[in-house]
Amino acid sequence: MSLFRMALILGLLSAVGPFAIDMYLPAMPALAASLGVTETAAQLTLTSYFVAFGLAQLIYGPWSDQAGRKRPLFAGLAIFIIGSAMAALAPTIGALVAARAVQGIGGAVLMVVPRAVIRDSATGTDGTKMMAMVMLVISVSPMLAPLAGSGLIQLGDWRLIFWVLCGTAVAAALITGFALPETLAPAERQKIHFGSLLASAKVLLTDPVFMGLTFIGGFGMASFFVFIASASFVYVDQFGLTPTGFSLAFAINAVGFFAASQAAAPLGERVGIVRLMRWGVMGFAGFAVALLALVLAGFVSLPLIVAGLFLANACLGLVIPTTMVMALDPHPRIAGLASSLGGTLQMVAGGVMIALTGLFFDGTALPMVAAIALCAVLALALALMTLGRVARVQPV
Repeated sequence: MSLFRMALILGLLSAVGPFAIDMYLPAMPALAASLGVTETAAQLTLTSYFVAFGLAQLIYGPWSDQAGRKRPLFAGLAIFIIGSAMAALAPTIGALVAARAVQGIGGAVLMVVPRAVIRDSATGTDGTKMMAMVMLVISVSPMLAPLAGSGLIQLGDWRLIFWVLCGTAVAAALITGFALPETLAPAERQKIHFGSLLASAKVLLTDPVFMGLTFIGGFGMASFFVFIASASFVYVDQFGLTPTGFSLAFAINAVGFFAASQAAAPLGERVGIVRLMRWGVMGFAGFAVALLALVLAGFVSLPLIVAGLFLANACLGLVIPTTMVMALDPHPRIAGLASSLGGTLQMVAGGVMIALTGLFFDGTALPMVAAIALCAVLALALALMTLGRVARVQPV
């Protein structure tokens, strides 16, 4: 199978998780009103999803190393379908938060296994190209999912969105069954032994390059998660956008990230992967801190927020696909565990940042922009400590 076709299939599978996040964002203000809860309580539906999504990856990674890549995919999709139905029927915010956690447990497989399949199929620059192609397919979701969600709430209410997600997961299961080959040969599978699992985890957790790259990408992703959790309230409540208007503004912010991600592989070949990451992290931090300074100075407008986040997210697009591939490259025999552990650390970091932002969130842009700037500064500090080590084994 060609890398392009494999990337297309993996992209379609990987897009289910982002759809579960992005499709109901336009409905979050209406959801909060419908259930009679605050904005912070509504944001907990994202926090529970992200934390469950992150922790469940610890299961799917080792399981996929032992059983192959497809069996965990089927199990995770079945759990995702159950969680989506629970969310559609949830009578209270507590039930919805729990349902979103179940959904996150199932959806986690769509983060772990596709990355492990990429590692099975390609490494180095080819792996970055494949990851970028996957992200190109995923990039459709931040543009189409909110628009689809805003259209669905015109036909029904926020519960209809979760029924549609059930159908999407069924389609993903069919794609897995009929179009995705098994990429991990039986001879290459690793039996799960608790002792060896702990030993492998220790190798990863004590590898400063793996941990540094994981959290550079992790704080970058956390900034995007903060934006996801806060943007609907900021754009709708502070700036008065309709759900459709919010969807369009959200798409503009997201497209910068995914457009830049497509340039990561060719730029990495031209200037060196380490240098590219260094430029990307510095740009991310520079634009995020500059936006925060302008907001603190009183320059708060929708065009400024959209433009500043577009530029910051474009820089992130150069960083995240590259850190994902480079963190896994030195660990081919435990790629599933490395993918799951890295994903867990990143998603939990994102969930924690959403929760922390929620403590200060007041419906305005300032807490959102401040949290994004904090993530950017932390990513830059880690890059300064980590990329020198990577440069010893990678071209700069």
